[in-house]
Amino acid sequence: MKSSRELVLFAVGGVIGLVVSAGVTQLLVSLLQVNPYVAWVIAFVLAATATWWWNRSRTFAARSSGRSLWGEWLHWMALMSFGALVNYGVFILCLQLFPSWHRWPALAVAVGSVVAAGVNFLSARLMLFRRSKTVV
Repeated sequence: MKSSRELVLFAVGGVIGLVVSAGVTQLLVSLLQVNPYVAWVIAFVLAATATWWWNRSRTFAARSSGRSLWGEWLHWMALMSFGALVNYGVFILCLQLFPSWHRWPALAVAVGSVVAAGVNFLSARLMLFRRSKTVV
């Protein structure tokens, strides 16, 4: 599969992750009055799991991680954690720069997600799904 197609599919997965992350964060803050910093962490786990599923079944379907399902998920979460640190840092910065965003943390989630997207694609493509699947 061409890298440009992978990039487009990865972007679709990123949008899925953004919707999950921003939606869960906003719901936790608005409905349950969860601290936005805690809500972000919960939302990250759910969003990263959703993007892992999308990317393993669509974006990198022609590639293999060479790992069990559980091992692949753990490796994905570890790799996405670097992008998550970038994302979380931008999220915190946005909330500090724009205090009104504490009521609308989905805005800060979106900004952080855009910044971290490139980091996440490169780590997934170059470190986890780096080998072509062999046809048996």
